[in-house]
Amino acid sequence: MSATGLDVFDKTLQTTNIWLGEIMEHHGPDRKVAWHILNVVLRALRDRLPPEMAAHLGAELPLLVRGAYYDQYRPNHRPDKATRSLDEFLQCITDGMKPGRPVNPVEATKSVFQVLARHIDLGQSVKVRDTLPKEIRALWPDNVPAKEQA
Repeated sequence: MSATGLDVFDKTLQTTNIWLGEIMEHHGPDRKVAWHILNVVLRALRDRLPPEMAAHLGAELPLLVRGAYYDQYRPNHRPDKATRSLDEFLQCITDGMKPGRPVNPVEATKSVFQVLARHIDLGQSVKVRDTLPKEIRALWPDNVPAKEQA
C-alpha cells in the first residue's frame, strides 16, 4: 500500500531518504542537518552553472529535492569569474549553513557531490563536473559505484 496515495510522491520520498542517508553517513544521524547540507550545496552548485546546465541537473533530481533546488533561483543572474573560485564557493556553503550546526564546507560539498555522482545519469554527472572550475571540480569524486536499481 502506498504511504501517500500517489506513487510519484512515494518514489521521491524514498529516493530523497536514500540521498539523505548517504549524507548522514558522513555528517551524523541528524536528518535535518543532512537536508540542510543537501540544499545549501545544491544551490551553491546551481548558481555556478550556466542556466542550461543547471536545468539539466535539476531534471535529474528527485521531485522533492528539485523543488528545493529551484527555490529562489534567478537564471538571469550569472556569477562573474571571481565568484567561481573555490574560496567563494566554500564561503557560500559556510554562510548557508550558519542557521544550523557548524559543518566543514569541503566535507559537505564532497558528500553531496558523491551523492550526485552516484545517483544521477553518468553522462550528466560528467557534464556538470566538467563545467565547474578546476578547483571546485577537484571536490567531485572520480570513481563512485553506480546507483542501485530499485
